[in-house]
Amino acid sequence: MTLTPADAEKILTDNFAPWVLALGLTVQETGDRHAVLRLPWSDALARDGGGMSGQALMAAADTATVIAVSAARGGYGPMTTVQQSTSFQRPVTGADVLIDVRLTKLGKRMAFADITMTADGDTEPAAKASTVYALLG
Repeated sequence: MTLTPADAEKILTDNFAPWVLALGLTVQETGDRHAVLRLPWSDALARDGGGMSGQALMAAADTATVIAVSAARGGYGPMTTVQQSTSFQRPVTGADVLIDVRLTKLGKRMAFADITMTADGDTEPAAKASTVYALLG
């Protein structure tokens, strides 16, 4: 059983720190082994030169992984980030970012994911990440 986007939104509001919620992430899609979240553009997230900050993109990727793992497991359970690696390929200016998480392996104790971050309306990724999560419960 996968989660609906509404179920996933509740996971966000019930389990994440206020500063993560302040990013304004919304769940666009959930599936058996994936999730897509939207990070809305905000001048508050821009860095020098007007591009979205890497810290915001990394936090969004990390958060979206929790939603994808929860969708794959049929609900939220305790988990923690073990590793995250991010490569920035082009700036995002004045556009929302779609965070597309695909689980590459879901085991009993570990989950692995690839994340593609693309400015809304673009076809080329702005950033890519990979995450490893420890499943604690």
